[in-house]
Amino acid sequence: MTSTDTRRTRQRGLIRTCLGDTQQFQTAQQIYDQLRAAATPVSLPTIYRTVVAMAQAGELDVRTADGVTAYRRCTPDHHHHLVCRACGRTIELTKTPVETWIADVAKQYGFADIDHITEISGVCPNCQEGDVR
Repeated sequence: MTSTDTRRTRQRGLIRTCLGDTQQFQTAQQIYDQLRAAATPVSLPTIYRTVVAMAQAGELDVRTADGVTAYRRCTPDHHHHLVCRACGRTIELTKTPVETWIADVAKQYGFADIDHITEISGVCPNCQEGDVR
């Protein structure tokens, strides 16, 4: 079994439950704090290793801002993100024109087995109204 396999472990199950279906990103420290408060102890190093493995397996979205990495449960389909720089609100985008552009560029330069990650950042309407930048 490789590190990118979707394994069913106690720790992964706890992290999945902790992250739930929210669109909010959480750091490993926040996950640790929640599990500790729920009297479900998992060491912080174990959480770090587990979220990295889950992200590599495509189970978690990863967002790094100001040197802090945060995670959330990910939809299984290929997608991109539109992220608000002010509040962190994230919208998953699927079937975007960027897919066609990437395929065209790869073909033009003779590349195969293409993979990519796209994240678009800006300021969401709510933050624009509050003029939070």
